[in-house]
Amino acid sequence: MKILALETSSESASVALLDGERVVERSVAGNPGHSETILPEILRLLNDAGLALGEVDAIAFGAGPGAFTGLRLACGVAQGLAMGAGKPLIPVGTLEALASQCERDTIFVAADARMSEVYFAAYRRFDGGLQECLAPACAAPLDVHLPAEGGWFGFGSAFRVYGEVLVPALGARLSGFDGAPMPLASSVARLAAERFRRGEVVDPALAAPLYVRDKVAMTTAERLARGGKA
Repeated sequence: MKILALETSSESASVALLDGERVVERSVAGNPGHSETILPEILRLLNDAGLALGEVDAIAFGAGPGAFTGLRLACGVAQGLAMGAGKPLIPVGTLEALASQCERDTIFVAADARMSEVYFAAYRRFDGGLQECLAPACAAPLDVHLPAEGGWFGFGSAFRVYGEVLVPALGARLSGFDGAPMPLASSVARLAAERFRRGEVVDPALAAPLYVRDKVAMTTAERLARGGKA
C-alpha cells in the first residue's frame, strides 16, 4: 500500500510517503501557506522514491482544525492531486494525527489556535487504534476542559504557548504534558492507511477542511479582552 500525505499548520508543514511499512517524510521550507513550496516537495518525495503520482493508492491530508490558510492549501492541493491521478482522498483529523504521536493511553491534545484560543480534543488508545473521547473544539485557554472522567496526558503546542493558564485550568486530572510536538504528515499517512484498509475514502470533490472555528479574526476590543495587543 502506498499513501501520499500532506500536513500543514500555522507553524510547520510536511509531506510523507508511506510504502508498506516504510515512511519517508520531508519538511516543507518557507511559508507553509504557499503552494509553491509544498508542491515541489511532493514531487521531490515521489522522485526520490522512484514513483509516479499514479502509482500511489490514495492521497491523504491533515483536515484540521488548524490555520485557515493552511487547511485550504492542504485540502486544495490534495484534491487537485487526487482528481488529476484518479485516486481516492482520505481526510485525517489533525488533532487525531497529533494524538497518534503520543505513547500514552489517554491523550488530551491541545494545539495553539492563535487569536488567544486553543484547539483541543481527547483520545484513548483502544484495540490498536485511537478512540475519540472528546470531539475537536475551540476555546479560550481558561475555557478548555478535559473529558468528564479519568486522568489525561496533555500533548501539543498549546501547553507551550498557554501553559501558565491552561495547566491550572485543567486541574489535577492532567497527569503531565508535552508542549513540543507538532502534527506530522507521517502520522496522517499511517492513520490514512488504516482508513484505506476499511474503505473509508471520499470522493475528492466532496472533501472539506474541519475548521471548528468559524471566525478568522477578532476586533481590537476582543483582542484586548484576551490580553492581546491592539
